[in-house]
Amino acid sequence: MLSLTGFRSQTDGLKNSSTKMPALFIGHGNPMNAIEDNSFSNAWKKTAEQLPKPTAILCISAHWQTKGTFVTAMEKPRTIHDFGGFPKELFDKQYPAPGAVALAKETAKLVHHTQVGLDEEWGLDHGTWSVLAQMYPLADVPVYQLSLDYTQPPAWHYSLARELSVLRNKGVLIVGSGNIVHNLELVNWNGGAYDWAVEFDQTAMRLINNHDHEALIHYDRLGEAARLSIPTNEHYLPLLYTLALQDKTELHSFFAEETVMGSVSMRSLKIG
Repeated sequence: MLSLTGFRSQTDGLKNSSTKMPALFIGHGNPMNAIEDNSFSNAWKKTAEQLPKPTAILCISAHWQTKGTFVTAMEKPRTIHDFGGFPKELFDKQYPAPGAVALAKETAKLVHHTQVGLDEEWGLDHGTWSVLAQMYPLADVPVYQLSLDYTQPPAWHYSLARELSVLRNKGVLIVGSGNIVHNLELVNWNGGAYDWAVEFDQTAMRLINNHDHEALIHYDRLGEAARLSIPTNEHYLPLLYTLALQDKTELHSFFAEETVMGSVSMRSLKIG
């Protein structure tokens, strides 16, 4: 078991902040949100304006799945255009934020739930930079990512995320980036939201409001609407990382609450 002295020694390299940094879950949706001026990008910008400026940003993105758990540890993370079929303008977009090598190493030491490896290859995928390009357009805040171990169940991810909470006291903004409802096979380009998509989005909102994280962890018990909303869980898991950071007394708020393309919920969440 890690002693208090040992824990302190591992976090000495991170400067204490005078305020506890909020934590976010962002429904990132369409990659075009990175370069468009719309209700979602405007909500992201407004949220960033209301936050203390972070010392660094740790992002848990739906788009970096690995066997095992890793953090990016490079000085200049590349901008990854991990999508296809979009305009050249989007592929030309770069997000040249510096990395956070020392902080990545400190974060790896904080986690005792599993071994965390240091990755020097990945960079920033669109789950990260498409959001941050709107929130912090100057790209002047160091950014690093934590991967999602696809071999592990939701409860395991929630437990791992609890160990990251100390970073909030060090000025680190932790951002989960995914979507509560995300079923691209059933996208409806020309119509409104499916009833089941609205139902599960509202169920998730109610459970978050009730601080019922256990029910959200075991989403597979929440019926047909949940099954259709989460055909695969990589976009849902980042929500659990954000929820795990919430103290029982902490308030939360929602923003960008629309469901688009029939089957993608853009609902976003601020903790603290």
